[in-house]
Amino acid sequence: AGDMDFKVAGTDEGVTALQMDIKVAGIKREIMQKALEQARKGRLYILKEMSKALAEPRKELSKHAPRIKFIQINPDKIRDIIGPFGKTIKSIIEQTGVKIDIEENGLIKLSSVDANKMDMAIAMIKKITQEAEIGQIYMGKVKKVVDFGAFVEIFPGTEGLVHISQLSDHRVRNVRDIVKEGDDILVKVIEIDEQGKIRLSRKAALKDNNKKHSQK
Repeated sequence: AGDMDFKVAGTDEGVTALQMDIKVAGIKREIMQKALEQARKGRLYILKEMSKALAEPRKELSKHAPRIKFIQINPDKIRDIIGPFGKTIKSIIEQTGVKIDIEENGLIKLSSVDANKMDMAIAMIKKITQEAEIGQIYMGKVKKVVDFGAFVEIFPGTEGLVHISQLSDHRVRNVRDIVKEGDDILVKVIEIDEQGKIRLSRKAALKDNNKKHSQK
């Protein structure tokens, strides 16, 4: 007794893994066959008992199961996530309870047992790190009005210029006749130069928006 330690794992369709440790020089084929048959019967019995509690694998994880997700951000945005003296990331962690680890390459690892809190943390991070995309339309806020146009914030920390020629489809003599500071306006990103400066168009955004509504 004790000359062989035999472990078998598998499904009702067959063996998926096995481990055998023996203290003798070898074993006979008949012993191996008998061990595999005993393991098969034992495996099928255990699977049958398990199916009484759970007939099939859950389509979704339990809401209490640990979760790990990864998101990639622009490394230049890491400082925005951390915030002054770590204020921003601490706030996200306090509000959601999600553990957050940030790599230098911009890879963020989030760990939580609460799926809703995980989604909340991801949404907060994406809101901070989102970047303007050419062709996209945003609801922005007019931050400053100048003679040649208006500077509009399309999301926190990101502003672009709507040149006076892009405010309306008709000639505009005075920017303040169309917009004023604090106004919420639709704008479309029409260009991002090599320095990252963003050109916006209210005229193009309204045209696209009207076209979308006319097709409904």
